[in-house]
Amino acid sequence: MRLGVLGALAGGTVVIPAVSQGAFAGADSSTYDALADSTLPSTVSALTAASLSALPPASLAATDDAVLDRGVESASRDEQRSILAGCDGSTRAAGQNGLLKTADLCTLWDGHTQLRADAAVSLAEFNQAFTARFGVDLCLSSGYRTLAQQRAVKAQKGGLAAAPGKSNHGWGLAVDLCQDQTSGAKWTWLNENGPTYGWQNPAWAQPGGSGPHERWHWEYVKGVKADGEYYDG
Repeated sequence: MRLGVLGALAGGTVVIPAVSQGAFAGADSSTYDALADSTLPSTVSALTAASLSALPPASLAATDDAVLDRGVESASRDEQRSILAGCDGSTRAAGQNGLLKTADLCTLWDGHTQLRADAAVSLAEFNQAFTARFGVDLCLSSGYRTLAQQRAVKAQKGGLAAAPGKSNHGWGLAVDLCQDQTSGAKWTWLNENGPTYGWQNPAWAQPGGSGPHERWHWEYVKGVKADGEYYDG
């Protein structure tokens, strides 16, 4: 394109002096040269007179910005979306052991086990990592228990169950795992990775602990320390 502009300008500089010379046939040659030089643009000034921009038209730029904004908003929504639909893990429900409101509980991936919201979201993240490793979800046999349910468990298991009103199941902060996950590679992985997500088999439930040996019993440590029944040992 620049070569075309130069060619057009070059042609103009040849034609215009010839015409001008006829118009000033009787004029002194020095007068003609001064007039021609003062009225014709130089090649450099002609090329630099218009400012070229590498930026796209404003309409296109606005469109690009709108697309970018939509992408940022979408990513933000994805980050804010809970791993459990409708479960806000930032909330910490009040209430009494075994008497938590249904609205303050979240249902886990199995469709029936429930926990307090913050514990539920944390366990769901733990389960996501477990699934990526083993190709199946964590299997749960128990979660939140009402007072009535804890009474029934106590009547059935005796000393292996906490007294009603003293179980972390009643706070929605504990789960029992299925037996097939309390040994082998899964058990090893759970113990190595559980603390990262805030979950562990408490010290009292381990061999030599102050309570019955229960590998299947896991608790959301942060919640238990703040609101539950915490036994250090």
